[in-house]
Amino acid sequence: MGTRCGGSTGGQSVPIDRRRLLTTGGGLVLAGLAPGLAARFADAQEMRLFRIGTGGIAGTYYPIGGLIAAVISQPPGARTCEEGGSCGVPGLVAIVQSSNGSVANVEGIADGQIESGFVQSDVAYGAYTGTGAFADREPIPGLRALASLYVESMQLVTRADSGIESVADLRGRRVSLDSRGSGTQIDALLVLEAFGLDVADLQALYVKPEQSIRLLATGELDAYFIVAGYPTPSVLEATTELGARLVPIDGPEVDVLIERYPFFSRDRIPAGLYAGVPPTPTMAVLAQWLVHERLDEELAHDVTAALWHPIHRAVLDAGHAKGREITLDTALDGLGIPLHPGAERFYREIGRLAGD
Repeated sequence: MGTRCGGSTGGQSVPIDRRRLLTTGGGLVLAGLAPGLAARFADAQEMRLFRIGTGGIAGTYYPIGGLIAAVISQPPGARTCEEGGSCGVPGLVAIVQSSNGSVANVEGIADGQIESGFVQSDVAYGAYTGTGAFADREPIPGLRALASLYVESMQLVTRADSGIESVADLRGRRVSLDSRGSGTQIDALLVLEAFGLDVADLQALYVKPEQSIRLLATGELDAYFIVAGYPTPSVLEATTELGARLVPIDGPEVDVLIERYPFFSRDRIPAGLYAGVPPTPTMAVLAQWLVHERLDEELAHDVTAALWHPIHRAVLDAGHAKGREITLDTALDGLGIPLHPGAERFYREIGRLAGD
């Protein structure tokens, strides 16, 4: 996982002394502040750090994490929402951490190394129940959800001249399944199995998409999987710079897979999204924002409320194509694990859940 700030927190955000912040990497937080605001920030005695585990920088989790970090933060000394400033959680500074993806984020949340993380819905359910990819591990019953965010699509990228036209054509080819422990790796293995393939049938590599692009360019790789919201930076680069194609993930094998694993759904990459790529059938899961049950209930409530503050709609809409899909209408879709009590209280308050 990326650089970690502070130690295990027991589910609380991390208090940070302002002097330490101003003399370490935390100085990056001040870089975007106006001089007057920076001075007010420096006068603050303490702030709370809230870490969001994302994924590789060439995926979708990382930029979405930046958007969400921006809307839930309200650094000490910043103008309040009422003053026309941030409508985030007072005193909170959220930071984005790059990681190996869903499984790494689940592990980071469980051991208290991060306060929250983005996790695929299938990985979340497997970790909570000790099934699927977590069948040989202890379940993590303390996982809790804040929200479902958006649909993540499986994208199988290949060189233009590879001759790969279907998943079955991957037999004997050099294929990256993303880094070990990533959500992409887990889903890629399920897809391969559905099409009668195993890792032993491939020349499998375990590298992040940004490295996969370089290997495609040098002819050392034939294809790579990535599960991410589109448009995905690494796929944009591969299709634009290398003329790469997307391989359809379709057929009766997909029907069987969805019947067996209902967290999957059919999806279609639209035409024109990537250079020269026609509409491409594929599969999808949901991206979800998770925490641990030990996270302070008031903090979980306030972070959830900040995410859905009406003034932040413009930030989400303008920041990324997938940001427009992060809506209250779908916030509770596909939740295979319980909501955190703080988040649940927020949704009840606004009438999204039945109850008090």
